[in-house]
Amino acid sequence: MTDRPDLSTLPSYKAPKRSLFSARKLALMASVVAGLGAATYGFSPTHNPADLFTTPAHAQVNNEVKKVQQPVGFADIVERVKPSVISVKVNIREKVAKDDSGNNDDSPFQPGSPMERFFRRFGGPDGLPPGLRGGPRGGGVVTGQGSGFFISADGYAVTNNHVVDGADKVEVTTDDGKTFSAKVIGTDPRTDLALIKVEGGSNFQFAKLSDTKPRIGDWVLAVGNPFGLGGTVTAGIVSASGRDIGNGPYDDFIQIDAPVNKGNSGGPAFDVSGEVMGVNTAIYSPSGGSVGIAFSIPAQTVKSVVAQLKDKGSVSRGWIGVQIQPVTSDIADSLGMKKAEGALVAEPQANGPAAKAGIESGDVITAVNGEPVKDARELARTIGGLAPGNAVKLNVLHKGQDKTVNLTLGQLPNTLEAKADTDNSDKGNSSRGTDVPKLGLTVAPANSVAGAGKEGVVVTEVDPKSAAAERGFKEGDVILEVAGKSVGTAGEVRDAITAARSDNKNSVLMRVKSGGSSRFVAVPLAKG
Repeated sequence: MTDRPDLSTLPSYKAPKRSLFSARKLALMASVVAGLGAATYGFSPTHNPADLFTTPAHAQVNNEVKKVQQPVGFADIVERVKPSVISVKVNIREKVAKDDSGNNDDSPFQPGSPMERFFRRFGGPDGLPPGLRGGPRGGGVVTGQGSGFFISADGYAVTNNHVVDGADKVEVTTDDGKTFSAKVIGTDPRTDLALIKVEGGSNFQFAKLSDTKPRIGDWVLAVGNPFGLGGTVTAGIVSASGRDIGNGPYDDFIQIDAPVNKGNSGGPAFDVSGEVMGVNTAIYSPSGGSVGIAFSIPAQTVKSVVAQLKDKGSVSRGWIGVQIQPVTSDIADSLGMKKAEGALVAEPQANGPAAKAGIESGDVITAVNGEPVKDARELARTIGGLAPGNAVKLNVLHKGQDKTVNLTLGQLPNTLEAKADTDNSDKGNSSRGTDVPKLGLTVAPANSVAGAGKEGVVVTEVDPKSAAAERGFKEGDVILEVAGKSVGTAGEVRDAITAARSDNKNSVLMRVKSGGSSRFVAVPLAKG
């Protein structure tokens, strides 16, 4: 073989440039090798590639890697809990709503019904999730799907009320693909929970409801039936707790970021111990799909509700008979309170436990049985968590003085009677009324306005640039009290405001009736 010529001696020879890509690739490879801890030993040019993985250096690399903590996986937990989760399928005979002309409405459910809200919340533009549309509109059968989980070996299972509400037929499919019929034992619309009983089977694998409150940042696994894809597992963390999503006075949701979609409703959210920390019930989704904000009913709520549903098919809650609202900073200032805490009584219900015990409009309930009340929602949850017939002690701020009230809880009515509302249609025919300086309101005695009742003064005009307009006053509202004093004329309103100013108040508290219910509004007082 002839020797190769020395090209470097030729005048035209230039050494080839190493490409930037190659250099970067080598740097990357070196960093990977160094990361494995092998670079410190070097590679001898005499080693064949096959020898590389049989050297003592490689053995030490293996040992070092084994010492490094591996990423935490959820396979062991999922393997244990997944058989307790079920897919829930319901058939609902479509109820056709008619408008005033007798024509059929396009909506498959009665407007405002729980099922209509469910499909609007989790569904597409027409209210039904894709793939879950049933027979023809106008009397057909609508099919819906959700999730649930067994809580006992004999077939009791938990799901959402809005999943099974109004269902003519309920079927569940277990993780191993078996299908069973189920019957609804009881539902609780106020917490959106339902208890069902699977028929024709026994010895089901079930999940345990957690006894501990989850912490923000804890891992969470959501298991369910999104889009009809049963047995789906997603992971995330607890994002927040105590969320109020406007579902009702007992809202106390856990917020999680594990992906939850249509069909997950009613399924469990597990902690890393394999216990159920909550029941997935709603999502926040401008797009209709998961955006990482889902809400779960806490296990403690599920326990108390399910126990009553199993025992008697319904839930009984304590009731004191008051309409309450939060104490804002303005309201606290007008009442002389140091902190904006407690629940302000807007109106006690006639003949209710609170009214009989002497609680009045404008009182602030600050504690129940010695436990401080943070806000109006906490009072509702606390009272609702007690059984009817229990004796309770309330701490109340009454006209600036602390007092204790003892009463016996009544039972929360399943349907509250609507408050008598007045026909406000003729209020616009009243005279203009009298201006109230500094507030931007014009008022007239209620007894001079048809349909306004006999008490208070009617708002006949609101300056759109005034503080009153900012606080939500509108024509037709009836002002019943100003600074704790009943008013019936514009002069009495002015006198009460003047008295508040002389007491160096920054705002004046008014009790206002609007739409058949009353509320307190703190209106800032203009200086001068």
